[in-house]
Amino acid sequence: MTTDVAARLDALESRLRRLEDEREILQLITAYGPLVDAGRADEVAALWTEDGVYDIDEVFLGDQEAIHAMVLSRGHQRWIAGGCSHFLGPAHVTVDGDEAVAVCESLMVTHGDDGFVVRRATANHWQLRRTPAGWRVTVRTSRVLDGRAESPALLAAGALGERP
Repeated sequence: MTTDVAARLDALESRLRRLEDEREILQLITAYGPLVDAGRADEVAALWTEDGVYDIDEVFLGDQEAIHAMVLSRGHQRWIAGGCSHFLGPAHVTVDGDEAVAVCESLMVTHGDDGFVVRRATANHWQLRRTPAGWRVTVRTSRVLDGRAESPALLAAGALGERP
């Protein structure tokens, strides 16, 4: 094989690996909404590394066990029983070797006596790592989009492939 063909093959393999990584990360992120709305605590927690963090405005979940407990909590189970959807928009993913950053916006839609309402719109910044089991979340930071400066800063950082 000539050097030119070998170089082209290496470049092609590298591009394919990046696309496969991006797709796996997108699959992981988009699984969150359906799994959390179905109350699948084991599967939701497994999206994170064991020491993975989910930092939400009013709640800090410091590991898989805490994330698992949140899904099974009385409050979250009430959302499920009443009807809710955690809808995550398309994510922008930046892969850098075995680390990645992603960003997306999400809506939490709930059902009540007056029909469906958007309960919150949120900026989501994801930090991920390739593990032997595949890509997993190391840190997810979520801030409500209510005019505070922190929320759009998270969006910009993620879109630029940066950590906040």
